[in-house]
Amino acid sequence: MGIIEGEKVTKFFGGLAAVFDVDFDIREGEIVGLIGPNGAGKTTLFNMISGSLSTTGGEIRYKGKRISNLKPHQICRLGIARTFQAVKLFNNLSVFDHVFLGSICGTATRTRAMDAQRKATTLLELVGLSVRKSDLAKNLPLAEQKRLEVARALSTEPQVLLLDEVMAGLTATELNSFTTLIRRIRNEGTTILLVEHVMQAIMAICDRIIVLHHGVKIAEGLPQEIVTNTKVIEVYLGTDAYAEH
Repeated sequence: MGIIEGEKVTKFFGGLAAVFDVDFDIREGEIVGLIGPNGAGKTTLFNMISGSLSTTGGEIRYKGKRISNLKPHQICRLGIARTFQAVKLFNNLSVFDHVFLGSICGTATRTRAMDAQRKATTLLELVGLSVRKSDLAKNLPLAEQKRLEVARALSTEPQVLLLDEVMAGLTATELNSFTTLIRRIRNEGTTILLVEHVMQAIMAICDRIIVLHHGVKIAEGLPQEIVTNTKVIEVYLGTDAYAEH
């Protein structure tokens, strides 16, 4: 049984099925990639798991308990945190305070200020932002803003972390550094589901990959299976990706 499971998960916007009858499971300790063309339904599925969107049909379970249509704060306090495709920070709040407030407000149990301060310090060290702790979020470059979002999400003590295109727009050096960070987060006990278009990163860090197209799951498997899947090549990767592998 997966730590998160979806059974026939469906979301309609009017008459349009953004996600339709998708079954999935995320096993504890995995890094699972969710890929597909723009408009495939990836972020919609993320939003349903995290509570930002209600489901039209089907069921999502966390540790065997139905979480479909719970509020985002309820799902967060159960142990599922997320980042966003477009970075969502408080521009005039310091780097430290972003993580400190997440520690105070985002966990299921009450956290003392002293403990929250220690946790924020540890998480900023983890993501490489200790030297920027007093800086305002708006003054960080994009790569560091993304790291701050990850640290803030981790401050809520999630068992599952949902990463929505955290590596988009990064340089090659920043990309390599970020994949190292994601591996470290997993190695410290957090299960990860990520939406990503950067295939170099997906192939390097994922244990399994799920592929959506027009809201339907068209493939699932190991990275080497996905990159040679003829249907995935046709609708998403293209023949160049196949040639590289």
